[in-house]
Amino acid sequence: MGEDERGESAPRVRVSFWCANRHETRPSFATDAPIPAQWDCPRCGWPASQDQANPPARPTNEPYKTHLAYVRERRNDAEGEAILAEALAKLREKTPRRR
Repeated sequence: MGEDERGESAPRVRVSFWCANRHETRPSFATDAPIPAQWDCPRCGWPASQDQANPPARPTNEPYKTHLAYVRERRNDAEGEAILAEALAKLREKTPRRR
C-alpha cells in the first residue's frame, strides 16, 4: 500500500531526546501533535528528555520483597508472636489430639 492509496502524510518534525546513558533518540511527530516531556530510550529503556545537559535520572529498581518482608514492615516482633499464637491455638482446637 503506497502513499497514493493512503493520501499524503501529515507534516512531521523530528525531536531529539537524551537518556542518562547519553543515547539520542529522534522520533518524528506530526507538527500539530503535542510533544511529550519524556520518551523511552529504545536502546536501554530508560526515560529520556529533550534537555541533553540534564537528562532524567536513572530509574531505581526496588529489590524484590517477599510477603514476609511486607508483613515485617507493618508488624513488630511482639505483634507477630501474638498473631502466631492465636493462629496456633485455633489450629489446635480444630485438630483432634492423638493418644
